[in-house]
Amino acid sequence: MIQFAQIEYLALILVIPFLFIFYGISRRIRRKRLEKFGERDLVEKLIPDASKSRGWIKITLWSLAIFFFSIGLSRPQLGARLKEVETTGVEIMIALDVSNSMLAEDYTPNRLERAKLAISRLVDKMKQDRIGLIVFAGKSFVQLPITADYISAKIFLNSISTSSVPVQGTAMGDAILTSIRGFSLESANSRAIILITDGENHEDDPIQAATEAKNLGIPVFAIGIGTDTGKPIPAGNGELLKDKDGNIVVTKLDEKTLTEVVEAGGGAYVRAGNSDFGLEAIVDKLHDLDKQQYKSVVFEDFDEQYMYFFAIALFFLILEFIVGERKGRNLFKSIRGIKL
Repeated sequence: MIQFAQIEYLALILVIPFLFIFYGISRRIRRKRLEKFGERDLVEKLIPDASKSRGWIKITLWSLAIFFFSIGLSRPQLGARLKEVETTGVEIMIALDVSNSMLAEDYTPNRLERAKLAISRLVDKMKQDRIGLIVFAGKSFVQLPITADYISAKIFLNSISTSSVPVQGTAMGDAILTSIRGFSLESANSRAIILITDGENHEDDPIQAATEAKNLGIPVFAIGIGTDTGKPIPAGNGELLKDKDGNIVVTKLDEKTLTEVVEAGGGAYVRAGNSDFGLEAIVDKLHDLDKQQYKSVVFEDFDEQYMYFFAIALFFLILEFIVGERKGRNLFKSIRGIKL
């Protein structure tokens, strides 16, 4: 697997066609100037060392140097190497609400993107724990199975959107049950579920599901995201979501439901803020659980490959310097002609 850390530098490759265009124009102008001195055949006899092809060869070498130099600047990275690691920590299953109400803009830029940012920052600080992602709306799905591969976790996290679940609604109970099934068999006493949602449950009984999780030794925590006054839901093209009667839908935080869920699940409830989301505070509490030793297969960090492309670019630059513009002339012949 290859990726570019600074892909914008690949735009330098677009310079190459213009080099050929400008060089072709300059050769044409030069030829017309020479024609003023007399007929072309006669002029060419007067300058027998002039080469028609050496200039094109040199500009081609320049272009190849620019091509590989731009790839080097974009920092190609090669990864996808697997390795087995042993970690000691807890398993955390995060169930993220991706219903349309998470598009409300009472957080910056909206509820869903603010939640993803908080999860991303949490993953950046993880060292020993394992993480999994559940997405839910009217139904729930495993977005990322439990893993210690934090690189993959961020890749899967970035792909989450409100279209990740085709069925609209908010089925917190189903999300809790899916989370329970997602834990590994190794994590008997070191696992927890964190719900991130506005709490507007319309589909099932999350309290019963949280009770079932608690009975299995899995505490259920919740982070409420939203406001008491509520916000309308963007529907695209500057429009707001409306109900069947034409009224604008306003989504509010349902703290009462979330509080009841965490009480049944033996966890704790935190209300998310714009600056302090509250996720890290919950994870700190989870470290009081018994830690388990796991074996995981993870991707190693990407290896930088830019130095190879810089070396190739340097080779073509040296070659361009060696190639002379006239027939039978190059740097080596010039050096041999120097008398010491």
